Amino acid sequence: MNFEEHAAKALLSARGLPVPDGRVVDTPDAAAEAARALGGPCVVKAQAPTGKRGKAGGIRLAASPDEARAAAADILGMTISGHRIGCLLVEEQVPIAAELYAAVLCDPASRGPVVLFSAMGGMEVEEMALADPDAMRRIEVDIAAGLGAEPAAAALDGLDLLGRTEAVVQFLAGLYDSYRAFDAELLEINPLALTGDGRLLCLDCKYTLDDASTGRQAAVAETGAPERMTALEAEAHTSGLKYIALDGSVGVLANGAGLTMTTMDAISHFGGRPANFLEIGGEAYTKAETALTILLKNPNIRSLLVNFCGAFARTDVMAEGVVRAWKKLDPDIPVFFTIHGTGEEEAVALVERELGHRPYDLMDDAVRAAVRAAAARDEFGPGRGAAA
Repeated sequence: MNFEEHAAKALLSARGLPVPDGRVVDTPDAAAEAARALGGPCVVKAQAPTGKRGKAGGIRLAASPDEARAAAADILGMTISGHRIGCLLVEEQVPIAAELYAAVLCDPASRGPVVLFSAMGGMEVEEMALADPDAMRRIEVDIAAGLGAEPAAAALDGLDLLGRTEAVVQFLAGLYDSYRAFDAELLEINPLALTGDGRLLCLDCKYTLDDASTGRQAAVAETGAPERMTALEAEAHTSGLKYIALDGSVGVLANGAGLTMTTMDAISHFGGRPANFLEIGGEAYTKAETALTILLKNPNIRSLLVNFCGAFARTDVMAEGVVRAWKKLDPDIPVFFTIHGTGEEEAVALVERELGHRPYDLMDDAVRAAVRAAAARDEFGPGRGAAA
């Protein structure tokens, strides 16, 4: 779950991290009033859970309430990266002596959190790292010990922080603690400003909440930005199914998120491209017809791979739902099954009897067949590819 800047900054402020004074508004007149309340030059910022708002014209400086009103009138209603701008953050302008970069994120390489820091903030992080790899300092954090002052200070060694190294060390510790407290996948401050009067201020903040923690972080999740879904994703969500549209041609139907992702990885490994993420397990087997209907509305699907592996869940029960839906919908694409686990013999016999397809013994063989069929139909057109 992503958050708009004002919501992320409110979380930081609640934990004592420094943010500029600001107001959230949704009309030009309210923007003018916010500028008047701030008592000086301000920044009018489009609120959307996306980056590059400034490049899109969504961030404007204003020297007076009238300029703030005009900026707000221009920005409200804009569309930035698919997000229509309906509210603004009006913040005080601050005198910037240096722009820094700080972030905490999950690091697959070290299998734990990593704190990133650079004295070159306010620019594209990827470009910065390519131009000067040493500019981005890394601190791998032991989650049992937390972020200590000594490794943080060592990572900052040699950087010109205008005499504020100790304050930056304390800030990084607070940022890491906030990352843990809010179950974040990413907490990024760019830029982190060193002001002319020696303050540190988070001028922008990107916060992504781990979706698995929305239950534990219920109050935080309520302030998150609504998820932007495609029509099919919204239809699936309404039906209680988790569907994510992708750009491939091999449809995927599996039980459990882990098996679904493994199936998608296998499709990519064997040269194909998955068309979707869609798991059907537990009570979801009763929604097989809905799941298949959603899948088949994707015009890019050229073949379908059904992968069931049951432990507590019975594969024959899941297969029954899919077979019944398949016979009712009668789609014109090749389908490939691989089934293992509880109820496997009954499930295999059911698919073979009702659909005339023998499920593959090995998942890899089923994946290869689905990839080949999708490629053939891409080459020759629907209805002329390989048979299931």
